[in-house]
Amino acid sequence: MGSLFAFTLLGLFTGAAYAIVASGLVLTYATTRVFNIAHGAFGMVLAFTFWDFTQRQGLPTLLSLFLVLGVVAPAIGWFIQRFVTRGLGEGPVSVALVVTVGLLVGLIGVAQYIWPPEPRVLLPFYAETGWKLGDTYITAHQVVTIICSIVVAGGLYVLLNRTRTGTAMRASVDNPELLRLFGGKPDTVAAIAWAIGMSLAALGGILLTPAVGLDYYALTLLVINAYAAAMLGRLKSLPLTFAGAMGLGILEAWAVAYLPTDGFWSTIRPVIPALFLFAVVVAMPQTQLRIGQVKGIVAAPVPNLRKSLGSGAVLLGFAFLLIAVVSRADVLLIGIAATYAMVMLSLVLLTGYGGHVSLAQFTFAGVGALAYAKLDQPNLVGLALSALVAAGVGALVALPVLRLTGLYLALSTMAFAVLMDKMIFQADYAFKFNGTLATERLSILGVQIGSDTSYVWFMVLAFVVMGLFLLWLRRGPLGRILIASRDSPSGCGTLGLDLRWFRVGLFSLSAGMAGVAGALFAGLRGTVGAADFLYFQSLLVLLLAVVFGVTSVTGALLGGTALMLLPVWQSSPELAGLLFAVLGFGAVLLGRDPNGIANHLFRLGRLGSSRVLPGWEAKLRERMEGLLKPSRPEPAHSIDTVIETMIDEPKGVA
Repeated sequence: MGSLFAFTLLGLFTGAAYAIVASGLVLTYATTRVFNIAHGAFGMVLAFTFWDFTQRQGLPTLLSLFLVLGVVAPAIGWFIQRFVTRGLGEGPVSVALVVTVGLLVGLIGVAQYIWPPEPRVLLPFYAETGWKLGDTYITAHQVVTIICSIVVAGGLYVLLNRTRTGTAMRASVDNPELLRLFGGKPDTVAAIAWAIGMSLAALGGILLTPAVGLDYYALTLLVINAYAAAMLGRLKSLPLTFAGAMGLGILEAWAVAYLPTDGFWSTIRPVIPALFLFAVVVAMPQTQLRIGQVKGIVAAPVPNLRKSLGSGAVLLGFAFLLIAVVSRADVLLIGIAATYAMVMLSLVLLTGYGGHVSLAQFTFAGVGALAYAKLDQPNLVGLALSALVAAGVGALVALPVLRLTGLYLALSTMAFAVLMDKMIFQADYAFKFNGTLATERLSILGVQIGSDTSYVWFMVLAFVVMGLFLLWLRRGPLGRILIASRDSPSGCGTLGLDLRWFRVGLFSLSAGMAGVAGALFAGLRGTVGAADFLYFQSLLVLLLAVVFGVTSVTGALLGGTALMLLPVWQSSPELAGLLFAVLGFGAVLLGRDPNGIANHLFRLGRLGSSRVLPGWEAKLRERMEGLLKPSRPEPAHSIDTVIETMIDEPKGVA
């Protein structure tokens, strides 16, 4: 009984910290409808700021705490709402998620640039003070954490139910336009909510740091626990959020105390928050279709079959020449770029065409790689089976959440990615506890593709075939259904289309494409391991896919190349942090345009064509008039018709 009491108290301490972080997340979402994936990253940066004030600058602890919670955090919250997330809640969920993922990556980069990696320690509050309660020792830091959670809960209750500002916040949730008509200021209310939410993220990060450590990724991704608690409250109920946080903290503490440290149960302990999140999301009631809103995006131009084949041939020829002249190391990098590009093609289908966000796409690539290694059939049959296994896993992920869309669907895939990373990929029956599995190169009709240059060129060919398939699908009736379901789910429902099973098939096909990429990657490397498919990489894949254009094949090609170059450019921790910051905040700027950089390239191409082609068109018209006039005179408008049929209007190559 003594150990149960001790671990329950420990769970209450961690649950209290989760509750503080989750309440800030709920507050910002409830007032602006923006789910801040970067909430934990803000807490991480502000925890580093608190360490800097106390340790590097030598400021008193209370003064540092006041500066962080009362000045720096509210200022950041106001700035983010005013210049980054303003209006995001009214658009597609995918845009808001990508923008906040960009903030997450950018903040990690800022932290690495300002505070380069080195051992740092943030001591607990009143580290030398504690009390004995029976056989249990309670630290002052734990007591402070629980008191802070109680104060936060009471303060938020008073704010939302007993103040004019809180009334305006609750009104802004239901109808901000109506609030504006009655003289309210929704933007001001949202800025206050973000300022408070950022302070709560900072407080939670500071309280958790003595237990977790000053680590860029541990503090950032620990917010998954806060996601689970917030989802229990359906992102609007603070009492349920606090109850979920406390329950989650106790479950984690009991798991540490009573679950075995070896075997299958040892894999359960680190994934309890992800299991909790997935269970809560699956148990959510059915989401209603958004009526009266068309959430579409202007897609990139879709080339015709002739242009698609021509572009694919040009890419294959360019890849053949490039692979022939670069070094072996660079050839392997081109293969890695092709892998990333194929995974991003799967996002073009799922997110660009279908409008659904997946935060586990690189996990599906890992499933394909694991299946390829375990099947031990390095041929086209093994490749096809690996794709089918990944597709089946994608369907299994989509089945429990048939009723869900948007944010809930994205969070369920994130929970699945964490579960696969911790329970499957790092288990002995998979990659042997973060070890590696040997793989062989692919063979076709009994002939193995042994050389690096031939294998990488085959990977580029696989990318081209996938791209042509996607463009063919987009031009057909299924493509029109995809775009219609993305732009207006309510309209599709009105027409009697049942999109639930269609969504399962879409997830399955997208996961199968990612599985092909993972299997080819396994053959390229010769060995494959769990470290190759960490779930954080799925965030980078989604981020770069949107930055370069998640609605076009060109965007996938550019995004895959950029993601391959990212570790190459990280020659030093400072440069790595700077690159992460540029990438993340660049995504914030481009996140509202899912067509990304590729769309701007299309515009430049059309602009150049409009200046070059008119001269050629005039010469061709003059020659055609000379050829047609002796035999059969035609009116001028008929010549124009002939010219227009022979000269296509310049369009971007998607």
